[in-house]
Amino acid sequence: MTENEASPITSPIASPVTGLLLAAGGGRRLGGRPKALLRHRGQPLVEHAVGVLRAAGCARVHVVLGARAAAVREQAELGDCVLVENPDWAEGMGSSLRAGLDSLSGTGARAALVSLVDQPGIGPEAVARVLGAYEDDTSLVSAAYDGVRGHPVLFGAAHWAGIAATATGDKGARAYLKEHEEVIRLVECGDVARPYDIDTVDDLVHLE
Repeated sequence: MTENEASPITSPIASPVTGLLLAAGGGRRLGGRPKALLRHRGQPLVEHAVGVLRAAGCARVHVVLGARAAAVREQAELGDCVLVENPDWAEGMGSSLRAGLDSLSGTGARAALVSLVDQPGIGPEAVARVLGAYEDDTSLVSAAYDGVRGHPVLFGAAHWAGIAATATGDKGARAYLKEHEEVIRLVECGDVARPYDIDTVDDLVHLE
């Protein structure tokens, strides 16, 4: 078993943290193939990514869909995930992040653990480390790789409005995180994960 297989790290228990998977991209640099439907280890990439979140301890998972959402619903086994369709997905990751955070309103979640569908090199061990750093709704936590901030990230509910107000284009929460850099807790994950993205045809070599 490899470090990135979605085998249980902890048993999913009631948690104030909800997993939020951003999986809406259309794969423009992949010839228009939605990243959610790329195959990895015998299943759609979105299904694999949900498995990683669950294995890390996220009992509740919201998945933001966009490009070919109907096909993703048909082809991927997403269990009891909450599926959130973002009609503005083509505007970039910022719109998906806003849609995902909005979907958490009224659920009782006190934090969102945000991961990206196109990073299969980040497995449950790294995600569990970030999840374990949650303290309360003011928490702001990020995985780090050799000290450099990356994904996944955990946003306490106290930060959601500020993030939504600044999340535009493909920048996601970058502007908000830069403004609050001094309070971000970095959790080193470089020893257990590889934070590459599946962005281009050349990157497909990372899929198995």
